Amino acid sequence: MSDMKKKKKRKKSRKFWVMVAELVVVIILLVVLILAIVLGKMHFLHFNKEDAGINENLNEDVIKAMEGYTNIALFGLDNRQTGQIENGGNSDVIMIASINNKTKDIKLVSVYRDTTLNIGAQYGSASNQGINKANSAYAYGGYKNAVQMLNANLDLNITDFVVVDWSAVSRTIDKLGGVEITLDSSEVKYINAYIDDINRSLGTDAEHIYDAGTRELNGVQATAYCRIRYTAGNDFRRASRQRIVLEAMLNRVKKADIGTLTGIVNEIAGDISTSFELPELINLAKDVKSYNLVKTSGFPTYLNTSDMFHSCVVPLTLESNVKALHEFLFENEKYEASETVKSISETIIRLTGMDENTKTDYDVSDYNDTVGKDNAFD
Repeated sequence: MSDMKKKKKRKKSRKFWVMVAELVVVIILLVVLILAIVLGKMHFLHFNKEDAGINENLNEDVIKAMEGYTNIALFGLDNRQTGQIENGGNSDVIMIASINNKTKDIKLVSVYRDTTLNIGAQYGSASNQGINKANSAYAYGGYKNAVQMLNANLDLNITDFVVVDWSAVSRTIDKLGGVEITLDSSEVKYINAYIDDINRSLGTDAEHIYDAGTRELNGVQATAYCRIRYTAGNDFRRASRQRIVLEAMLNRVKKADIGTLTGIVNEIAGDISTSFELPELINLAKDVKSYNLVKTSGFPTYLNTSDMFHSCVVPLTLESNVKALHEFLFENEKYEASETVKSISETIIRLTGMDENTKTDYDVSDYNDTVGKDNAFD
């Protein structure tokens, strides 16, 4: 047999075994997923998708641009005890995962928790007309209101969501063997106070961190890292840290064996709630090896801060920021805001006195794209 024929044979053999390996991973994930459901450990929340609050006055071009994407809301609750997902609490992590159904590319956007948005007129007063911090939407009206808030303010079509208690994140990271993160000296200054707080809440005894550098963080330490907000960049950089840790977790999940995945299910499935039904979850899981996180960002892009609502983030303006969001997620440069978004934008301008001409000291562009990073200051 010639050398060329041998090389071709080896190449075909490698391709075959790569395909087999990918198939095995998909089967493992499906088995673990079904196991979680059979054991009754995953919470399926009743959610009438017709009540998702999608704006009825969406521009036809906007609707068409979103057709090729699956948009999912991710909420992380600021609860100090496990098993409290359905009892409210502020959603201090608010993310939008947008999956390109054709390419399987994923874009991830953090909505800054203190962003002034309309959280529902029924939760407001005559003075604020429903305008409040985005993270309070969940506390006032649960997952249903939180999804409605995102759709109404951002002209989105989200009909599915996942909710997780932050303590479950800590336990998942431990099951995955930790995540590799690089800390700088300013982060080390604050991280131990958060480690102590989480230790008290979970009854754990995670060690303090005293030196900057790259290290494997356990679940408590990594969760503490996600919560740091007093360094340069404040809450904007905290959102970056959350995305960095999430990507590190996703990379570990892809490499995990069935024992690890089963352990995660047994450990934290009861602290995850979702609107997805079994067929939908299976459809998502079967493509897991094809998913690729390509870009991340924060919302809003153009902003200022205000003492309103005990310090909040003001989009300059909401309409301009939603346009930038649709360009980022769906590459829709022809986006035109709905009358709903225009009305909310005008209300925020009236209440805060801030518009597109307002000067700002905040440039968050350096914090937005965290793909491939292991530190918020890269």
